[in-house]
Amino acid sequence: MPTATTREIVDAARRAGAGVGAFNVITLEHAEAIVAAAERAGRPVILQLSQNAVRFHHGRVHPVAAAMERVAAASAVPVSLHLDHVDDEDLLHQAADAGFSSVMFDASTRPYDDNLRATRAAAEWAHRHGLWAEAELGEVGGKDGAHAPGVRTDPGEAAAYVAATGVDGLAVAVGSSHAMISRTAVLDLQLVTALSRAVTVPLVLHGSSGVPDDQLRGAVRHGMVKVNIGTALNVAFTGAVREILAPPGHPTDPRKYLRAARDAMADTAAHLIEVLATTREAR
Repeated sequence: MPTATTREIVDAARRAGAGVGAFNVITLEHAEAIVAAAERAGRPVILQLSQNAVRFHHGRVHPVAAAMERVAAASAVPVSLHLDHVDDEDLLHQAADAGFSSVMFDASTRPYDDNLRATRAAAEWAHRHGLWAEAELGEVGGKDGAHAPGVRTDPGEAAAYVAATGVDGLAVAVGSSHAMISRTAVLDLQLVTALSRAVTVPLVLHGSSGVPDDQLRGAVRHGMVKVNIGTALNVAFTGAVREILAPPGHPTDPRKYLRAARDAMADTAAHLIEVLATTREAR
C-alpha cells in the first residue's frame, strides 16, 4: 500500500488510546524485519532513521531512505518514514526531499532558551514542507553521554514549550535511557499522566528498549503514544549472528547469518508491537 504519514499513524493511535512502535533502521534487514513484524501483528509501524545511522551510511540519507520507502510501500499495513534525532540543519533540510513525513529535531542538550528558538525554527521549516515535527524536552539519558541521567520533564514547562515551538509531538524524560541492553528501567507513570494532561500533542518515549513490557503497557495506559525502539533490535540481530558464527566451520555467506538476524529482529519487533497495542481502557 502507499506509504502512510507519521501524522496519520500517530493520530490514529492517539484516538484509539494505543501506542505505536517507531523502530530504528540501520540496515535493509532492519527495515524488512520491522515491516514483517508489523504485518504479522496487523498493526501500523514507523520506520525511523537516526542522524547517527545516516553518518554510518557515509552521511548520505537518500540511498537508505529510498530503500526504506520501497520496503514500506510493499507492506500490507500502514508504514511511515521518520528522520530521528537530527541536530544538523543541513540534514534536517533534506528530510522532505528524501521521502520522510516527519522529523525529530533534537536541541535537548542546549539551554532551554536556545532549545526553544532552534526548535521553533525547525518546526516552522518542517510545517512549510508538510512534515510532522517532534522535539525533546528534558534530556533522555544514555545517548553518547550527552544526556544527563535522572532528568525529568516538568509538565508546566512542557506545556509552555509546545505552545512556543509549535511542535506536533514531544519526547519527554520520564525514566527511560537510550542504549540500554537490560530491560530494567522504571518509568514515572504518574509523571506520564501529568504530562499527557498538560500538553496538547502526543507524547513520545525515547530509550524504550530498556523498559520492561509491563512498564511499556503502563506508559501507554497513562498517555504515551509514539514509542521509540532501537537497541532491542540490535541485541536480537547481534545475538543471532553470534550464535551462527561462534561454532567452528561457520558460514562465510552473509545471507546465512543475516537471515537469522532479520528473523530475530522480526520476532522482537512483533512482540513489542503487540505490547504497545495496549489501550488506555485496558486497565
